[in-house]
This record gives sequence, structure tokens and C-alpha cells, in this order.
Amino acid sequence: MYLKMAKRFLLETDKRLAWKFFRIMGVGGVRSVLKYRSRLKRGEFFPPFLYVSIINSCNLRCQGCWVDVSAKQERIDIEAMSKMIGEAQAMGNVFFGIVGGEPFMHPEILEIFRRHPKCYFQVFTNGHFITSEVAAELRRLGNVTPLISVEGTEIISDERRGRGNVLSQTMQGIQNCLDNKVFTGVCTSLCRTNIDDLLTDKWVDRLIEMGVLYTWFHVYRPMGPDACPDLCLTPEQQVRVRKFVVETRARKPIAVIDAYHDGAGKALCPAATGISHHINPWGGIEPCPIIQFASESIYDDPDLPDGQQRTLGEKMVQSEFLSDFRQLAQQTTRGCIVLERPDLLKNLVVKHGSQDTTARQTALSELEKMEVRTSQYHPGQEIPEKSWAYRLVKKFFYNDFGVYDGHDHGATSAPGVLELPTVVVEDEPVSV
Repeated sequence: MYLKMAKRFLLETDKRLAWKFFRIMGVGGVRSVLKYRSRLKRGEFFPPFLYVSIINSCNLRCQGCWVDVSAKQERIDIEAMSKMIGEAQAMGNVFFGIVGGEPFMHPEILEIFRRHPKCYFQVFTNGHFITSEVAAELRRLGNVTPLISVEGTEIISDERRGRGNVLSQTMQGIQNCLDNKVFTGVCTSLCRTNIDDLLTDKWVDRLIEMGVLYTWFHVYRPMGPDACPDLCLTPEQQVRVRKFVVETRARKPIAVIDAYHDGAGKALCPAATGISHHINPWGGIEPCPIIQFASESIYDDPDLPDGQQRTLGEKMVQSEFLSDFRQLAQQTTRGCIVLERPDLLKNLVVKHGSQDTTARQTALSELEKMEVRTSQYHPGQEIPEKSWAYRLVKKFFYNDFGVYDGHDHGATSAPGVLELPTVVVEDEPVSV
């Protein structure tokens, strides 16, 4: 299987692109993580992987979307983006996940990639704006991998994405990338309406046959003003996803990404470990995309003179909101505190007076109304990696980095429900 994967990587992509991926994302990404680990020893948190929503606009209207896609367009312009990337590079970063909205609606997106040839960008996109010409430019640049979302069959895709003829346009975007030998991935937000169609060997085999080199199965998270909780997977289905990912990694010549488990199958939260944080289209620095609150911004403070402005690195390392979030999340669960304990997150936001970073300004009330749900943490049902390669990589470069040490996250008799400790918020104990 490993030889087949290596053969695919060498023969199905442009050799120059393969080399750039290895040099920038491979070697550079490892260095970023090593620098992150060194900072941890000093008690400094600056994530080696940053996700940036460069625009809020989108041509689709997906079920459960928490982004203000219908609001007045807001985007991070190229100068602000370049400044932010440069300051992150100074901390050792080379990888940036580009999200939205729909990133390819940003008029300067290709110029952003051109300006930063020593960085690697993964673009989360519906693929509708990836024409053959755009794909050809991505190939020329060589430092971009599109991760194109497919949400089900023709009927399910239209239902999930709120528009018609969605799947055919997405598949054309994928094909344009593959025709230009661009390093291409396909992702899915798994929910009850698409899990039986896409969490299958048949779908993975089709991706391999097409020339797709990696895939990513997200689990649907009910957030935003219209959360559509009826789409959520059951705890049993979530375990089924994990089992499928582990087995596919060991059997199929395609890379399968996941961001929520270590090599032993223990759950983790990338925001809680500090390995990644998020920047929204208004420049707010958030723990992750679904936590739409921020106390810091990438932009300069207008009340301070130039000599007193802080860099991005200083803002993240010194952020009390981000620090308290990580501590609260680490002490509460190995899963997603947003889903499992929205009440604690609300208390934390109130304590810090963090700004609602949405255009709709209803994020706090949405937290208040959220029902408690299970996330990726299923104590006693850990599924270790079967692939020695994934297990080895995760052991050294993607794990919890010891941040959960000393915290006992036990399970009650109900699957996926946590027995949580008392957590102090606003100087008062909150019974949890």
C-alpha cells in the first residue's frame, strides 16, 4: 500500500509540485512543530498551523453554516494578509489553511499565494470557482493544495448546500485541478444524510481512480443561527467514522487526514492543544472557526502609538482569553468543549468581555440555546492507528503534547457523556 501511495504521488502530480510539497510542507511543517514544542517548554503558545477565513461571502447557503455569508462582504486585504503571514513566518510557520466563506471569491487570493512562495496553503473550497485557468495558475505556483468539499449525491448535495446543480460544478472544479496535476484533496462534512453514501470503500476507490491524493472526513458540528441539529451523527456513527478512517489508512493508497485523534486513538482538540487557532475575516483571533469570539485582532490598536504595537506572535502568546480557553478546554474534556459544555464557554466569554465576531451579533445567545452533544471524545472506545506510518508521524508531530496530563476525563455509564470536574470561572466554582 505504501509503495502504491508513493507511486501515485510521484506519477499523478507535477514533479515540481511534489518537490515543493515535500520541501515546504513536509520539511518546513516538521520544523514548525519542533519550534512549537520548544515554545511549549517555555509556556508560550503560538500555533504552528494557522487557519484564516479570508472572506465571509459564499455562493452557497449550506445547512448549519455559522459564517455570515449573506452579510456585507468583509475580507482580509492583501496587505493585511501579507503582514500577518510575515509575522507568523517569524515564529517559524509555513502552513496556512485558507477558509471562508468561499475563499476563491476573494479577488486577491492568487496574488496572496504569489507573494509567499515559501509558504504552503491549503484552500477549503466548494470548487465552483476553480476554472481550468485558475487550476493552471495553481500548478504554476506550486504552493497550494485545494481541498474541495463534496457533500453527497446530486440530491443530497443540493439539499445540504442550499443551491441547485452543486455536485456537477464541484466535480468539474476537482477535474480541472486533476487535469493540471495539482495536488488535490476532497473533504466531506459527514452527517446523517450523507454518511451512508460517502463513508464507503466505493467512494474512496472512486477518488483514487480520479487521481485525488488525499481526503478528509469531518464530522458535522451544529453551530450558527440555524444549526440543523437533526443532521448530527449519533455517538455510534462517530465511532464508525473513526474506525473507517483508521482502516482506510491501512488499506488504501490515499492519504486520509484527521485532526482530532492521536496515534493511540485518544481524542484531542487542536485549539485546546494550541496546535492551531483561527483568524476571521474581520481580523479577530479566535480559538477555532466555530468559536466566534475574540479579544485580540491582527490589526494594530488605533489607541497605541507605532512603537507600542504588538506583533501577531506577541498577541497570541500574551492573550489571556486564548490561554484561559486552552486551560478550560484541557481541564474539561479531550473532545470539543463547544459541543459538550457550551455553558462553560459562555462564562469564559463573559469573563473576558470577548467580542462577538459575527456580523449578526447573536453568537452568545446561540451558545445559550445550544444543547449538549457528544463530540470526538468517546472514553473506552479508542481506536488506535493500524498504519505504522500514521502512528509514527502522530507520535512525534501530531498529538496532545502533554497538555491533558494530570486531567482525569472519566466517562459516565452513558456512551460519549463526560464525568467532568469542577471548573472555576469568574472566580466562582461552576458545578459541572
